[in-house]
This record gives sequence, C-alpha cells and structure tokens, in this order.
Amino acid sequence: MTDSPSPATGLTHFDASGRARMVDVGAKEETQRVAVARGRIRMQPETVAVIREGRAAKGDVLAVAQVAAIMAAKKTPEIIPMCHPLLLTRIDVDFQLTEDAVEIEARVDTKGQTGVEMEALTAVSAAALTIYDMVKAVDRGMTIEAIRVEKKQGGRSGDWTRDESDAPASPAPAVDPSCDPETGVCAVDLPFTRPASGPDLAALGRLGSANLASHRRQAADDTPSPANGGTGRGAS
Repeated sequence: MTDSPSPATGLTHFDASGRARMVDVGAKEETQRVAVARGRIRMQPETVAVIREGRAAKGDVLAVAQVAAIMAAKKTPEIIPMCHPLLLTRIDVDFQLTEDAVEIEARVDTKGQTGVEMEALTAVSAAALTIYDMVKAVDRGMTIEAIRVEKKQGGRSGDWTRDESDAPASPAPAVDPSCDPETGVCAVDLPFTRPASGPDLAALGRLGSANLASHRRQAADDTPSPANGGTGRGAS
C-alpha cells in the first residue's frame, strides 16, 4: 500500500478504486510536528459572567473543558476513522473570555510520521461542546463557530500559517432597516386605534367657555383699582 493519491480524487485517503483507506506513513521520516487550532463558542454576556465568576451549577466550566480537550485529543483516532494513533508529547489548551464568547486555542505536539492537525481540531471541538454542556441550563442559544487550524509545523509539506485575511471574522450585528446608520435614529411604528365615537364637541366647548370665564375673573380681581388703593387683590 502506498500513500500516493487516488487518480480519481487526488486524495490520499482513497485508493485507485475509490475506497477509503488509512494512508501508509511507514516510509516517512519522523519529525517534530506541531498544530495549533482555534474556535469560539458565542453566548449571552450574562453567560460569560456566570463562567467568569464561577457560578455555574456544574462547577468550574473552563477547568472541565480543559480536561475534556486533552482527553479528546488523545482519543482522536477513535472518532476520526482514518487518523493514525500517535504518541502526543504536548497538549496545551487556552481560553479567553470576551464580552459575548469564549475563545479557545489548542496546541498539540508530537514527534512522528504524520501531523497532529486533527488532534488540535478535536481538542477545540471537545472544549466548546463541554462549555455548552456546562452552562446550557442558562443559555441554550450558544453557537459554536470558527473552528479552524491556525498553523502547522513539520512534515514533508513544511510549515504553514493561516493568512490573517483568511481568519473568520466575527459576524456583524444585525442592522435594523428602520434605523438611520448615520444618526442612529430609528423609526417606531406605534399602534393607532380610532375611537369608536368622536369626542363630545359640545361638552368640550362648554368646558372651554367655563375655563375662559374663570381666567377673566382672576384677571379682573388682580387689576389695580382706586377702590382698593391702587393695588390688586394680592397686595397686603
């Protein structure tokens, strides 16, 4: 068995007949292999606060997620069919809390004949799934996203680092089409219900006339007159 790609697909995990196979890496030289993967799980800011403050009912969220990531990296060949069992020499997992997400990074090292990209990706995936499980009781709308390899070192193909322009961007917040993007002023539709019957115009007229008469009396009382010594009612 060789590790040459299938003529039909160009992929090494398929043979000339198109059947899946584990690539023969026996002839490859052992080299130092490194892979770094990243991903995130997006959530409500209140959920981030629960994690940061250690208030999750199931315990220390990030500590459990770290152990899950390490265990998953070591178990990668058991869940990814064509992965080779490897002796991993290093597994590091790091978390960064942002306003509305947990950023995850995993680095995996080995000295062997094939790379560890899948182990790093599996570690990130398991960490994200564990975080979801730990706090899903308070936020079932969490989203796991942007899981990708950031770089790899070693092997026949050499080193590779993701170009910054290829990095997945955080999704832009939804824009309300009724809002002006320059001023931030939003149109609001208020419900309007026409009254069953119009106002009693006659009653309103009588009320207005009574108020006008009251104001006129007030003004007359405050006007200075010879009878009260040239002062209004308000003088003492």
